[in-house]
Amino acid sequence: MTLKYYHAEPLANSLKSMVPLVEKGLKFQSAYVDLHKFEQHSDWFVKINPEGQVPVLDHDGVIITHTTVINEYLEDIFPDVPLRPRDPVGAARMRYWNKFVDEHVMNHVSMHGWHRMVGIIARKIDSGEFEKLMENIPLPDQRKKWKTARSGFSEADLANATEKIIYAVDKVEKQLAQTKWLAGNVYTLADINFYSMCGMMVERMFPELEIASRCPRLVEWREAVTARPAVSKALAGEDRTAPGLRTWSGHAR
Repeated sequence: MTLKYYHAEPLANSLKSMVPLVEKGLKFQSAYVDLHKFEQHSDWFVKINPEGQVPVLDHDGVIITHTTVINEYLEDIFPDVPLRPRDPVGAARMRYWNKFVDEHVMNHVSMHGWHRMVGIIARKIDSGEFEKLMENIPLPDQRKKWKTARSGFSEADLANATEKIIYAVDKVEKQLAQTKWLAGNVYTLADINFYSMCGMMVERMFPELEIASRCPRLVEWREAVTARPAVSKALAGEDRTAPGLRTWSGHAR
């Protein structure tokens, strides 16, 4: 059995599916894809994932994409260390929170990230080279996102995204008043999802929200997730000083 995980820095999507791999103690090859060099749009990577996006899981030649799908796949194939409740109600609650994060949180946090970071990168590329790079992006929506980041997202769109993020953190704070973790009293893929997409970066990105005073339960929850050995190991990231693939193994719980 061979697992290969193609990913960028241990943030957002790349972190979201790396944490379950480590939590489950799975031996896997870590293949770093340099987004700053647009490797995700290169010919070799598009042969692996025609959408040109990371992360990607290669399980004995079977290619799985999209983080929520990857994580559910890992749960089905490697159930010994469960991150999805075994009872139907618990699993439904976990999936509810995953759906909420995927549909109502991720894109709004992403917009601010692209506006603040990707936009700077895009504006440093001269027009001719930028257009050539855009031609290599397989997904039309992704091309549009790059072009918008280059010119700048509108103040109205950014304000709307901020409102959605405020709603999300308040919603999580309310939930954590009732249960230890998002889907109940057991740590699940839902916690990993929200942590990766929003929980670990919201204070850095939005200091004006004063999250520590506004959402103390969220902060306590975030610290509990960060303290998990598997999360700490995943956050340590890719050692790019070593050539080729890096193999991870062993439980980190």
